[in-house]
Amino acid sequence: MTVSIVIAVKAWQSNLEECLAKCLKIDYPDFELIILPDEPIKEELLSVQCRSGGLNLHYGITCGGEVPIRIIPTGAVKPALKRDLALKSAKGEIIAFLDDDAYPASDWLKNALEDFKDLEVAAVGGPSVTPESDNLRQKASGAVYSSFLVGGKFIYRYIPGRRQEVDDYPSCNFLVRKSLLLQLGGFNTDFWPGEDTKLCLEITKKLKKKIIYDPKVLVYHHRRQVFLPHLKQIASYAMHRGYFVKIYPQTSFRIAYFIPSIFLIGLVAGFFLALISKPLSAIYLSVLIFYLMLVFLFAIRKLRLFPLVFPAIILTHLTYGIYFLKGLFVFGLDERS
Repeated sequence: MTVSIVIAVKAWQSNLEECLAKCLKIDYPDFELIILPDEPIKEELLSVQCRSGGLNLHYGITCGGEVPIRIIPTGAVKPALKRDLALKSAKGEIIAFLDDDAYPASDWLKNALEDFKDLEVAAVGGPSVTPESDNLRQKASGAVYSSFLVGGKFIYRYIPGRRQEVDDYPSCNFLVRKSLLLQLGGFNTDFWPGEDTKLCLEITKKLKKKIIYDPKVLVYHHRRQVFLPHLKQIASYAMHRGYFVKIYPQTSFRIAYFIPSIFLIGLVAGFFLALISKPLSAIYLSVLIFYLMLVFLFAIRKLRLFPLVFPAIILTHLTYGIYFLKGLFVFGLDERS
C-alpha cells in the first residue's frame, strides 16, 4: 500500500529539515513526500540527509533512488487548501498528514497500515508527544496539554493512551484513505485551525466510516513556548471551537469545551458577589483555594517545570474561557468552502 506524506509549510526552516530527515528513516518501503511551501524553495536549502547520504534535491527528484520528494509551491494559502492541492498529484492510496514541526517514529507508517486492514477504517491518528529535545518552555507547554486539568479525556492526543474509535482528531498526525478524501472533495474549507474537525465529521457522519486512534502511530511534536506563543495557540483553538459549537454541534457541543468558560464566569461573578456577602465570600474563597490546590497537585508532578506549568495551566484555562465565549458569539469566521 503506497503512502503519500503531505507536509504543509510556509517556508523552509529547521523543523522542516528535521521532519524530512526523520521521515527518510521511516521503516516502510513504499512512500513519497510532498512538501507544500508558499514560495519555491531555493535549491541550496534542499540538502537533506537521505539513507544513501546527503543529496541536493531538485523539484521532483527521487532521493537516493528510494524516496520521491516533491515540492509544490502553493502561494500564501492556508494549510487545508495546501493539503487539497496535494491530493491532485499524490500517488498514495493513503494520505498521511504531518505538521512541519512534528516528526514520526520509524514504525509510524507500518503501525498505521495495520489499522487500515479493516476496510471500515477511513482514517487513523496517533499521539503527538513532546520530544525530549524541546526546551523547558516547550516542555512546559507539553505538560500543560497532557495534564488532565487541560487535556481532560483528550490527553491521549499528547501521551499514548488506549486504542479506541474517535470522531474528531487533529491533522498534525492523521492518515486518511485517498479514495475517501476525493469522495469528500478533500478538506474543502479555509478554516485553520479546525479544518480537521470538519473532515472528521464528514468521515464519521456522512460516510459512516471509522476513525481509529492507535497509540503506536506515534509522532513527536514540538510545542509552542509558554507563555505568549502557547496562549496564542490556545486562543485560536478556543475561538474556533466556540464557533464550531454552532455549526458542527455533533462533535463540538460537549460540556468539556464549556468548562473553562463556566469557570471564568464563576470567577468573575463570584468575586463581585463575595464583595456584598460574607457567606458567599467564604464559599468563593474555599472554591478558589480548592482550584489552586488542584493546579498545584498536577503541576508539581514535574518539579523542574513547576514554576512554568503552574501559572500556564491557570492562564490556559482563562484564555480558553475568554476566546471560547468570543467564538460562541461571533457571527462568522474566515471560511471559504
